[in-house]
Amino acid sequence: MTLESTWFFLWGLLWAVYFMTDGFDLGIGTLMPFLGKTEADKRVMVNSIGPLWDGNEVWLLTAGGVTFAAFPQVYAVMFSSLYSALMLILFALILRGVAFEFRGKVDSDGWRKVWDICIFAGSAVPALLFGVAFANIFRGIPIDQNGIYQGSLFTLLNPYGLLGGLLFLIAFVLHGSLWLTTKARGELQQRAVSAANRLWPALLAAAVIFLAASIFVTSLYANYLNNPILFAVILLTVCALLGIKFFLAKQAYFKAWCASALTIVGTTFYGIIGLYPKMLPSNIDVAYSLTAHSSASSPQTLKIMLMVVVLFLPVVLAYQVWAYFLFKGEVTEKDMVY
Repeated sequence: MTLESTWFFLWGLLWAVYFMTDGFDLGIGTLMPFLGKTEADKRVMVNSIGPLWDGNEVWLLTAGGVTFAAFPQVYAVMFSSLYSALMLILFALILRGVAFEFRGKVDSDGWRKVWDICIFAGSAVPALLFGVAFANIFRGIPIDQNGIYQGSLFTLLNPYGLLGGLLFLIAFVLHGSLWLTTKARGELQQRAVSAANRLWPALLAAAVIFLAASIFVTSLYANYLNNPILFAVILLTVCALLGIKFFLAKQAYFKAWCASALTIVGTTFYGIIGLYPKMLPSNIDVAYSLTAHSSASSPQTLKIMLMVVVLFLPVVLAYQVWAYFLFKGEVTEKDMVY
């Protein structure tokens, strides 16, 4: 495997890990108005992700940094083509972070309600727009021979893009409800279980429609047809999706959450494998597409970056595993402080 191909799949892995980790944060924030019936419920929901959400976003920064350093041309075209969507995501994530910090600063129901709305918006908007952005990448975006985007934000809001956004939103909300089943107890836990059971058929339906639509709208299946063994990725993802329902029925909630995490990772790699070697396909002319080989940095840069990753990625992983281990278990009354 060439350095360019190695970095292409590392790039995909970083996005998959980000969606897996921050996905449940975004899901719980989206669920706040629906499951948080009392102030105690909302505080449990916030505290269930409070020690972890900002650490999870490290993977977003890393994915963006790798795009900039390993594939600078892709970074330039992506952040100009998808500028409006990415700015909305950025502002929404900032708003969510501010809301987590500010909702407990004043002992007022009105004050907290305002910031609860901000948490909801700052969670639902990124979940939706990440799906819209990646579905459009799978479909191809209108970039010309100079890498100039020939469209607008509304160009991205096509039926396939919106379907991708809906798929991501449902997947993240389900992921969040499953995380909450492991952190809450009593009525809140039961509401989270009920939400997960209702969301699972919706995710199954959205996934089936998305897979079918991809046959007609994208060229993702070309790599799979050329290498049928790759269909194992789709099969494993389907098994993980079915595993969510199986473990929910067994009341094995943490295992259900793990199955959800694998579903998100598998879904991401379904698209990444189908894209290879293209990173930003052009739907104007395939010759205008940016690939891992045509847009990569110099081999020397990629080698140095690979050494840095080998040295420091285990440290980041070890820290994050330690953080999850430290804050495992249900949220107790002593945790419910601002």
